[in-house]
Amino acid sequence: ALNPWDVMLCVSGTAIACENALVVAIICYSPALRTPMFVLVGSLATADLLAGLGLILNFVFQYVIRSETVSLLTVGFLVASFAASVSSLLAITVDRYLSLYNALTYYSERTVLCIHTMLAGAWGVSLCLGLLPVLGWNCLHDRTACSVVRPLTKSNVTLLSASFFLIFLIMLHLYIEICKIVCRHAHQIALQQHFLTASHYVTTKKGVSTLAIILGTFGASWLPFAIYCVVGDPDYPSVYTYATLLPATYNSMINPIIYAYRNQEIQRSMWVLFCGCFQAKVSFRSRSPSDV
Repeated sequence: ALNPWDVMLCVSGTAIACENALVVAIICYSPALRTPMFVLVGSLATADLLAGLGLILNFVFQYVIRSETVSLLTVGFLVASFAASVSSLLAITVDRYLSLYNALTYYSERTVLCIHTMLAGAWGVSLCLGLLPVLGWNCLHDRTACSVVRPLTKSNVTLLSASFFLIFLIMLHLYIEICKIVCRHAHQIALQQHFLTASHYVTTKKGVSTLAIILGTFGASWLPFAIYCVVGDPDYPSVYTYATLLPATYNSMINPIIYAYRNQEIQRSMWVLFCGCFQAKVSFRSRSPSDV
């Protein structure tokens, strides 16, 4: 019998794959989208695309091809994909901080090298995390070592959860610093014009609110699952695991909306991709990497 939770995960994976495949296609199709910001967005979309495909494959192999080897490969693929997604989010946060903190030198070759180095490290670490259960860090031969996510061991999910908490704290710190920089810049502009206008207040409030939404969405999606992986017991009903894992997958569904579809350059590229031409009467405002 089909488990409704598995069906929902498969549906979620399908939506994730479709959304992010479009983003990857747009970035690959448009030569103009080659700046560090779009390289990071492409990395995030690629990771989420792989995660969506992993959820689909997990459903297929669970009900069509039942094999311990295939199960390990699928779980390792999912771990690597979601780890790359979270790592790409951290890289985007670092990029936004650098674009504000070092605005004058942001468009230098050093920034491009820094971005590529961050992505190489993020994907390398994610791949290593995904290989751990495949290389033997699993509970297939020791059921007492299983975690709430079989066949991962308790120590494995603890490592993954600890890594997530560390990344979340780093992102929280960086977004707080970004808010300080945004507020300081808005105040300096207002002082140069000798008065505080309502537009400055609205712009600052909008920027801070957007950052809060970004971090809040990320935390609300992943924190319940990360906490449950630490405090949960494998003897607990599996519904608890599903109920915390499903919202975590929604983060990969929301990421394209936050980081891609809201961007004016990607909207323009989508228009060109689907319509074959760009109508001049439709105006777009180019956004800088520091736009939030």
